[in-house]
Amino acid sequence: MLRLINIEFHKLKHNKASKVLTFIYFGLLTSIALIAMIKFPFGKKIALADLGIFNFPYIWHFNTYTASILKFFLLFVIVSMMANEYSYKTLKQNLIDGLSKKEFILSKFYTVVIFAALSTIFVFAVSLVLGLIYSDFTELSIILSDLEYLFAFFVKLVGFFSFGLFLGILIKRSAFAIGAMISWYFFEWIAYGILGWKFTSWSTAQAIKNFFPLEAMQNLIVEPGSRIGAVKTLANQIGENFDKDYSISIFNIIIVLVWTFIFIYLSYSLLKKRDL
Repeated sequence: MLRLINIEFHKLKHNKASKVLTFIYFGLLTSIALIAMIKFPFGKKIALADLGIFNFPYIWHFNTYTASILKFFLLFVIVSMMANEYSYKTLKQNLIDGLSKKEFILSKFYTVVIFAALSTIFVFAVSLVLGLIYSDFTELSIILSDLEYLFAFFVKLVGFFSFGLFLGILIKRSAFAIGAMISWYFFEWIAYGILGWKFTSWSTAQAIKNFFPLEAMQNLIVEPGSRIGAVKTLANQIGENFDKDYSISIFNIIIVLVWTFIFIYLSYSLLKKRDL
């Protein structure tokens, strides 16, 4: 395992574009802290931090949701990592040097898991610091509440990057692979629209859409904005009532893990059958 990881990180270390994108990604994760400085001119200026977005345990929900939006930067790294194997013919050279196709796929998957794990640890550290600075509640029991959002964030990244890895192997070109990911996103919505309009009820169409890979990943961490007390108060004043389940669903986690297995298995099957 360590040998395979060393091979991959040796390649990444000598890829300038990957290093730049990785640096930008983790820099943006750190910039979540800048949200605390944003102020709105409502009477006297109100900072976002004053709305309680950095309160424990809400911060775990807010920061993992916000950080997951930035995952496309690492997707470029994952996809280009695979595309470069074909462009620079390092894949063929690795196989000639004795690396099996199974080990090759495992090395890529280990890299995906490590990137996801580092992102999760990074978000945990940033959130912990921000929470200790801005949170009104710093009791240990409250701080440790809702940590399942971090696990859901990790699973979401592993699934998303595994999808990108599969597309990188399938298409061989990073730009086209990214385009295919975006096209699949629209496909899920088009399929949902056709199902609800022509074949079944909208609720049934949504239930089916929940099994699609990108939708399942998105459902892991639902939007946190409507949980803020000020937003709820405003909604009540205009007669709206948010009735949403914000908890992490084990069912959604299982769906994403199944898709992750499918993407890795298809990547291996495709590589195994392809004449390199």
